[in-house]
Amino acid sequence: MHKSPNYYRILCYFVLVAGLSGCAAWRLPEIKGSNFIFGSNVTQIAEIQAKPNKQATVYIQGKVEKQVPLMKQWAYQIDDSTGKIWVITNQSNLQTGTQVVLKGKVSYKSIPIAGQDFGEVYITEE
Repeated sequence: MHKSPNYYRILCYFVLVAGLSGCAAWRLPEIKGSNFIFGSNVTQIAEIQAKPNKQATVYIQGKVEKQVPLMKQWAYQIDDSTGKIWVITNQSNLQTGTQVVLKGKVSYKSIPIAGQDFGEVYITEE
């Protein structure tokens, strides 16, 4: 029995999706074009910065710009071409320049100085 090329293409897609669904942070190859969105549930960082909903759980996709070791965690600055945001995670293996998709809860830390708020919106990975 001869299988069509579409059969193998569908099988490859299935294996790819099954493999990616088991990852905590999906690493995507360098993709040319800034409008690529991996899934419909991905939230743009500019949206999070504009309306920080502390109860929201979001998926973000972007490139790791910076990394900072913390006591028992890591902080990564993620850039998605609409903005940048820090993500706090237990993962220590994300490399600068890598494309990732992360899921986390939106948080805000208020930093009042001389009557002004210099707070920061960030994400804590779930």
